[in-house]
Amino acid sequence: MREKVIEQKFREAVRQKGGLALKFSPAGFDGMPDRLVLLPNGKIAFVEVKKKGEKPRRLQLARHRLLKLLGFRVYVLDDVAQIGGIIDEIQFP
Repeated sequence: MREKVIEQKFREAVRQKGGLALKFSPAGFDGMPDRLVLLPNGKIAFVEVKKKGEKPRRLQLARHRLLKLLGFRVYVLDDVAQIGGIIDEIQFP
């Protein structure tokens, strides 16, 4: 499945939970995850969307490590079957 389709389904699932999955691309800081996820009750996470079986690049992995060191949740989504589980983990840590 194409990355764009997975991303659309993810955005819609987050919206149905009352949240936002905002495109995240800070200028001058490459490698950041694709989406900043904001869910009710102050739940925040970052999601990198890939097509099925694709892995994050080295710079992306470095950014994921940095975000995790700062205490944020970071997910790599490459299959629509993961969407519900990721949203549940963000909502109910």
